[in-house]
Amino acid sequence: MSQKSPPLTVSPFLYPLDEFYAQAGRVLPAIKPVDGTKVPEPYRSLLVHSEDMTSTLESFHGESIRLEVLSRQERGDFYFREVVLILVQSGRLVEFGAIKMNLALFPPTARRQILDEKLPLGRILEDHKIVYSNRPKGFFRVESDGFIQTALGLPGVVKVFGRRNALLDPRKQALAEVVEILPPIPKRRGEPLAV
Repeated sequence: MSQKSPPLTVSPFLYPLDEFYAQAGRVLPAIKPVDGTKVPEPYRSLLVHSEDMTSTLESFHGESIRLEVLSRQERGDFYFREVVLILVQSGRLVEFGAIKMNLALFPPTARRQILDEKLPLGRILEDHKIVYSNRPKGFFRVESDGFIQTALGLPGVVKVFGRRNALLDPRKQALAEVVEILPPIPKRRGEPLAV
């Protein structure tokens, strides 16, 4: 007798990561919503704010960041991708994320750079001086599954923190919806990882 696979689930709290999981037939990992004031440091400083994540991570780690795309999809004007952000000098993985972008809201040169898949979105927005605001929609603790462990180079199951964020243009249209998950990180350079 064959075992039934667990039902695929989606979670609006994890959109658009939940769509990638459902399409790949993966079950979402255990997730617990967390009030922003209860997110422990150093995650709180890195997640609970309305600044862009690229420059926040670059400032914290003291290195510039590059992008590696794990998977991608285009649906009309919408472009979806799962990515990891990597420190250029040390090669350390500093974020796993899933993002949905509305390409119609970007100028043509920025749109081309997004599709070239070389720079993080935060860098493109800054380079093109695109006016936008970050609107975090929620924070969470997630127990890493095999996919997140592989993406972030984790040795096993760990509890890490993340956020769901929207990037809005001046007319409050969503340039992007993103889920950002951070690996265990040192409180300060040279300290042991916080888990």
